This record gives sequence, structure tokens and C-alpha cells, in this order.
Amino acid sequence: MSLNRSEKQAVIDEVAALAAKAQTLVMAEYRGIKVADLTQLRVKARSEGVFLGVLKNTLARRAVAGTGFEAGADQMSGPLIYGFSQDAVAAAKVVADFAKTNDKLVIRGGVFAGKALDVNGVKQLASIPPKEVLLAQLLGLMQSPISRTARVLAAVAEKKGEAVAA
Repeated sequence: MSLNRSEKQAVIDEVAALAAKAQTLVMAEYRGIKVADLTQLRVKARSEGVFLGVLKNTLARRAVAGTGFEAGADQMSGPLIYGFSQDAVAAAKVVADFAKTNDKLVIRGGVFAGKALDVNGVKQLASIPPKEVLLAQLLGLMQSPISRTARVLAAVAEKKGEAVAA
């Protein structure tokens, strides 16, 4: 069913609003995937805060025109499902994880920080740990010198205490 002009403009406005808030766009070809599998993918995406939808490519190109996602406009051809996420890695992680279990979902590319990504770029982006893990690792690195110093001082104090007691 074709959309009239006002419906097309509504779709463009909605996608443009998503693109304005998003950091990452991932595009994947969904040809041959069963509806139940796509529904499962959408549920997973929704729980991760990722907008996942099938859009007409011309409408998607118009929606991202003038944004950082315009770099991926040349990849927008064929039957694609688009994933926008505010989290830098969420869209890539959801699509890449699903592609591991379903070989009919083929990652086409994406856009991150205004740069077009190929398939390997999307997979590398998906392999980055979540924000919480990165923050925990950073905190561990920051605490490491302090805790080592505290252990050394405690050992020195313990030795001095043994020397005074003897």
C-alpha cells in the first residue's frame, strides 16, 4: 500500500527526529527471515533502547539528509531494516548478535560519528563492552595505584610493629 504525501512526510519527520537523538545507525538486509524471528529481534531491540524498523529507502535517505547519518546514504538500497540507537554500541550489538544466530540477516553497514561503517566496522563496534563495564574497568584502573600504595604502607607499618614488639 502506497503512502500519500502527508504520510510520507510524517515518516520522514519521525525518522529525522530519531536520527537527531541517535549516535549510531545500523542497516541490515532481512530477506528470507521469518516473521516470528523478526518479532523476536524487535523485542530484543526495544528492550535495549534501539529503534528497529523497515523503511522505504528513499524516505530514509530524505530523513537523514543534513545529519551525520547522510554518510550512509549510498548503502541504502534493497530490503533493509534500520536500527537507530542513542547508545553508541546498542544497535550494532543487537543486530550483530541476532546475525550470529540467524544467517539470513546480513549486515550491510552503518554510520557512527558521521562516518560510514562497513560490515567489519559494525562488528567491531558491536564487540565494544557496554558502558557500565567500561566505567568499571576505568574505576579499577584508577583505584589500582591507590590500593597498591595502601598495601605497601600497611606492610611497612606491620613490619615496624613487629620490630618494636621484638
